[in-house]
Amino acid sequence: MNDKTDPGVASVNRALSILMAFEGSVDGLTLSELSSVTGLYHSTILRICESLEHYGFLNRREDGRFMLGATPFYLGMLYQDSFRLWDYAAPVLRELVHSTKETAAIYIREGNDRICLHRLSQPRSVRMHVREGERVELDKGAAGKVLLAFSGEQGQEFDLIRDLHFAVSLAERGSETAAIACPVFGVAQRLVCSISLGLPLFRYNQETFEAFLPRVMQAAQTLTKKLGGDPAGLMPSDRHPALPESLSGHPQPEDG
Repeated sequence: MNDKTDPGVASVNRALSILMAFEGSVDGLTLSELSSVTGLYHSTILRICESLEHYGFLNRREDGRFMLGATPFYLGMLYQDSFRLWDYAAPVLRELVHSTKETAAIYIREGNDRICLHRLSQPRSVRMHVREGERVELDKGAAGKVLLAFSGEQGQEFDLIRDLHFAVSLAERGSETAAIACPVFGVAQRLVCSISLGLPLFRYNQETFEAFLPRVMQAAQTLTKKLGGDPAGLMPSDRHPALPESLSGHPQPEDG
């Protein structure tokens, strides 16, 4: 870690870096292993671990290995009890709608269907009519294909979606609808939902694709970071300057 560039209080950052070092560790870590992972001196680690032990964040076994204590588990339970996706998604959806003037929605998978969990739209004479709670086919629409792809569905189309981290659908569920969708990840890179931007087909073209894709990806990146996931694959870039023909679905985007 680099105290000169990391935000916040240096000593707190060091303590958190020690706790994060246990990610994926089942048998605990030795002092040397903690030093190797965090880049901290042994003496610094020992001082910080004393405080973490005092508050139950760490335990030290008789053989000297450090293990996570009960406090992180307790805090995790509190987080689960208080977690509401809308609290995190609302500002992200608002910004996406504000920047595009179209309809943004959050979809989750339930069995072989997808459900519109949350939606926001901009008042316009012609806009998408996606209803919260609506249950639709999983295999149709950009959001559904994203959910399938990152749930392990096999096939060339889903391989491409996993590589690009987005999907496009055109007139798949409705003859006059289009959509761009990206995945949203949580802790341990677990798929949480897909975020979708829907618009009428007559407003969709190569120009809108190039303008809207980075905004949808940015929204997915922001929400992924808020939920504890790794947003690396969702970084808006010039990697996709044109709509891939295999995702264009001619003449078919859609409402989610």
